[in-house]
Amino acid sequence: MAEEAKARGNAAFSSGQFDAAVRFFSQAIHLSPSNHLLYSNRSAAYASLHRYSDALADAQKTVELKPDWPKGYSRLGAAHVGLGRLADAIAAFRKGLELDPSNAALKSALADAQAAAARSRGPSPLSPFADMFRGPEVWAKLTADPTTRGYLQQPDFLQMMQDVQRNPSSLNLYLKDPRMMQVIGVLLNMKMRTGTPDEAAQPVPRPEPEVNKEKEPEPEAMDVPDEEKEATERKAEAQREKEAGNAAYKKKDFEGAIGHYTKAMELDDEDISFLTNRAAVYMEMGKYEDCIKDCDKAVERGRELRSDFKMIARALTRKGTALAKLAKCSKDYEPAIETFQKALTEHRNPETLKKRNDAEKAKKDLEQQEYFDPQIADEEREKGNECFKQQKYPEAVKHYTEALRRNPQDPRVYSNRAACYTKLGALPEGLKDAEKCIELDATFSKGYTRKGAIQFLMKEYDKALVTYQEGLKHDPNNQESLDGVRRCIGQINKTNRGEISPEELKERQAKAMQDPEIQNILSDPVMSQVLMDIQENPRAAQDHLKNPQVMHKIQKLVSAGIVQMR
Repeated sequence: MAEEAKARGNAAFSSGQFDAAVRFFSQAIHLSPSNHLLYSNRSAAYASLHRYSDALADAQKTVELKPDWPKGYSRLGAAHVGLGRLADAIAAFRKGLELDPSNAALKSALADAQAAAARSRGPSPLSPFADMFRGPEVWAKLTADPTTRGYLQQPDFLQMMQDVQRNPSSLNLYLKDPRMMQVIGVLLNMKMRTGTPDEAAQPVPRPEPEVNKEKEPEPEAMDVPDEEKEATERKAEAQREKEAGNAAYKKKDFEGAIGHYTKAMELDDEDISFLTNRAAVYMEMGKYEDCIKDCDKAVERGRELRSDFKMIARALTRKGTALAKLAKCSKDYEPAIETFQKALTEHRNPETLKKRNDAEKAKKDLEQQEYFDPQIADEEREKGNECFKQQKYPEAVKHYTEALRRNPQDPRVYSNRAACYTKLGALPEGLKDAEKCIELDATFSKGYTRKGAIQFLMKEYDKALVTYQEGLKHDPNNQESLDGVRRCIGQINKTNRGEISPEELKERQAKAMQDPEIQNILSDPVMSQVLMDIQENPRAAQDHLKNPQVMHKIQKLVSAGIVQMR
């Protein structure tokens, strides 16, 4: 039952129903409190609901139960990130990587947490000399000085100066360079000796010019190539090409769009959106192999540039879509499913999740089509019937299961397997099969009698009564359904008269409290007042019971053993 609740929780989580996922995982934990996977899954569901304190508690329980499991530390780190505890998150991710150094998800999470921590610390303090690098007179002073004038012919020196002017805080990175110390001396009108490290730090007064010597004309400042400006212009031109490509794509001018995106890539190779856009054009043209190549290039280049993980995920999703298109011919959906899963590791996007689920369904449907054979299904059903007669119920289940793989639309097989599960005591599995039987054929009486019998065994007498009555609508003379109705009414009356044992009553009440309908009735303030009146004010109770809706809810509580009417 814990595994069934876990499976329901996983299904709810995959479909984005996080509240339901929490409820199912909680049920599973109640049944199996030492299963670390359940706490991990519920932690993820809590995090998706932004309930990070609850997510943290479950993550801590996960690593307590399974300290050598890397994913537990991934959950722990994610909860800390949600709570803004970046240092604790980094420590958790590092602990996970100690256990699994190649874990891509943990590496990505650690990098994101470290980047967030760096942003929260703010910029580094400026050097006290940073202000002197501002203003146009800087280059004039450097050109006028015979020592620094020679530096202006050195590309790395020019790059260093441009970096400091653009970002003054970077000056601290270059103070060990003797040329930078010389520049500071020139700008402060002091001469710096650079013979030894100790001497280089000692400023000496600049000698005064001789009085009788003619003053040489001050040379004009050198024109320094503005590489940053050129790069900015190229990026701007690349963006214009991208916009032109987008416009061409909207007009279905695919060749034109490809040309513009290609030109944008030539102008700026640090923006992988040009590649992913061109991949989208190839996708539209049906050139799936070209689309996949561009997506692979985008992922590779994005890793080199440490691009936004969402951009990497977009490229992988586009590649997975192309692979899914190819799978319609190759009948191999596994590469597409794996690619979508990688994209979800980078960024859990609902669209990508849907594409992965669609690919998995297509794979399952294809396998089912290839395996479909009604004749073999009938043969397996007959073998199951023979085993059932011989009371070989596990063997019968195997044959019925194979029959359903060969033909999943036969309600008779679901009915027969439900009977086997009932004999084996696997009541939840039997109930599921009985409900599937009714879903496939609402007029099949056996489906209702199977379902009613299982609910009766589960002591859900009110539900069993409804099931039998529903079956009688389709087959009014069905003796099995009529007998079931009488049995249910008898048990409900025994409960009303208080003729069941305290242990059985307690068991039924505990089970009823897990029923969402019972929970809603008991949490309803109107019903709380009604129940209080029934207990303390009989006259008022009579008025309440005249209301059909209230009467129905009271009957529900009576049938469940929560309330006894005498």
